[in-house]
Amino acid sequence: MSKFKSITIAMGLALAATTAIADEKPALAFVVNAASDFWKLAEAGVNAAQKELPGYETQFRYPAQGTAALQNALMDDLVAAGTDAIMISSADPKNSIDAFNRIAAQVPLFTTDSDAPDSDRIAYLGSSNTAAGVQAGEIAVEAMPDGGKCMGFVGFLGADNAIERIAGFREAVEGSGIELVDVRGDDVDFARARSNVDDVLAANPDIDCMVGFYSYNPPKIYEALQAAGKLGEVTVIAFDEDPITLGAVREGSFAGTVVQDPYQWGYQGMKLMAAYLEGDKSGIPDDGLIIVPTKKIDKDNVDAFEAELKARIGG
Repeated sequence: MSKFKSITIAMGLALAATTAIADEKPALAFVVNAASDFWKLAEAGVNAAQKELPGYETQFRYPAQGTAALQNALMDDLVAAGTDAIMISSADPKNSIDAFNRIAAQVPLFTTDSDAPDSDRIAYLGSSNTAAGVQAGEIAVEAMPDGGKCMGFVGFLGADNAIERIAGFREAVEGSGIELVDVRGDDVDFARARSNVDDVLAANPDIDCMVGFYSYNPPKIYEALQAAGKLGEVTVIAFDEDPITLGAVREGSFAGTVVQDPYQWGYQGMKLMAAYLEGDKSGIPDDGLIIVPTKKIDKDNVDAFEAELKARIGG
């Protein structure tokens, strides 16, 4: 091989490498806490943002299981693969501070759905879970003017979103004669979520109200009440917009549901991270909290709300 040919090949390889680097887009990742239909709306929001961010690669990632250890391992893998910014809904933020700080020392880290304010995350974008809990309590007070005994059901008892929703509910029902007797956790095990409801129906006949604090809890409540022939006999207050939940609200089996806006979490989250990487920090408030409002859904507005959901997912 001639010297001239060797130089030409070397220059070609260098040019190809330079072009590959130039073509490599910054990567933004949205990491959720478990596999659930709830997250389809957030994924739709991420996809909508991708269309407006052609200079970026967006990723929507589920952990193999809904555990903090697997979530944190997934974030390590993303960083190792060159991801430039991450937004996460943590399964256990209180016990993930060290992991969050390790990630935040390498790439910008944001939280959604359940915050980790004691970590080095840059900002939280999501619902005020306390306010959402208050709204759920308001639904209960309106549905049970004479009071009642409620049992709550949730995935992660220790997660901030669960703690804040429960506290908000209790705040709203205080003095109304409504008591939240207890809350049963299931660690996002759907079979356990159903058996928790079955157990309460069998062992606590005085319970006349149930609150499903995570998106899959109300459908499991519906299944259990239907199997027991008690639909309509137990007042149910729900969270989020599972199709079974919305159907139960429409038919009057559930008093109502409090819905978040995960579509905006995905959409705004990607835009926020892209702006941050470009040096624009104007979207980060001083308190680090970007609140997307929640709202109450009942028989009067459920049809309009469901039409909006279908348009978003279809779009």
